[in-house]
Amino acid sequence: MRARNRSRIAGTLGRAYLAMILLFLYAPILVMAAMSFNASEFYQLPFEFSTTWYERMAGNDAILRAAARSIWIAMVVTAIATALGTASAVALWRYDFWGKRVLQVLLFPPIAIPWLITGTAMLIFFFGVGIGRGTPAVIIGHVALALPYVIVVVTARLATFERVLEEAARSLGASPWLATQAVMLPWIAPGVIAGALFAFAVSFDQFVISYFLSEPGDSTLPVLIYTAIRKGFTPEINAISTIIIAFSMVVMLIAARFTSFGGER
Repeated sequence: MRARNRSRIAGTLGRAYLAMILLFLYAPILVMAAMSFNASEFYQLPFEFSTTWYERMAGNDAILRAAARSIWIAMVVTAIATALGTASAVALWRYDFWGKRVLQVLLFPPIAIPWLITGTAMLIFFFGVGIGRGTPAVIIGHVALALPYVIVVVTARLATFERVLEEAARSLGASPWLATQAVMLPWIAPGVIAGALFAFAVSFDQFVISYFLSEPGDSTLPVLIYTAIRKGFTPEINAISTIIIAFSMVVMLIAARFTSFGGER
C-alpha cells in the first residue's frame, strides 16, 4: 500500500513538474496571442476582444509582400534541400567510402554553430566569390542550414529499411533505379516528407541569415518584423507573430506525424 501511495505521489509530482515546464515555455506565447486580440494599443485591461490588428495586418502591403517572399523562398529551399538531402542520405546509407564518418559528423556543426557566426561567415564568403547580397544568397544560405535536418530525418527513416527487400527486387530482374524507385522510395517517403517540412520551417522562420544576406527593401517576414519592432512595437506585430507561430507549430506537428526518428509510425 505504501509503495502504491509513493508511486501515486511521484506520478502527481511528475505531472505537476511537466505542467510547470510547459507553462514556462508557452505562457509568453499565449499572452502575446491574447494581446493580439485586445482592442487597446497599449495592452490596457480589462481585455476587450477585437480583430482590429489582424484587419490592419491584412491591409499592410509591406507585410503581405514580405510574407509572399518568405513563402516563395521557403518553397524553393524546400525543393532543393529535400532533393539534395534525400540523395545524400541514401548515398551515406548505401555506400561505404573513405571519410564517410567524417562527413556524417560534419552534418551537425551547421545546426550547433550560432547562426550569427554562420551569417557573418556567409556574408563574407558571398562577397568574396562575387555573389553579394540578394535572393540567390538567401536561398543558398537557407539550403545550407536546412540540408542537415533533411539528411538526419531521412537517414533515421532509412535505418528501418530492410536491405533484403531491395535485394529481392534486384533478384527478380529489377534494375538498380527501378528497385530504388519501387521499393526504397515508398518506404522512406514519410521521412522525405518530414524532412521537407523541417526544411520549409527552417527557411520560413530564419531571421539571422536573411537579415545578413537580404538586400535593403527586399526583406523576408522575420526581418520585416524585427525592423518594425525597432521603430515601435504595436499589437499588429503580435498578430503576425501569432500567425507565424501557429503556422510553424502546425508544420512541426505534421512533420512529427510522418516520422518518429527511426521508429515505427
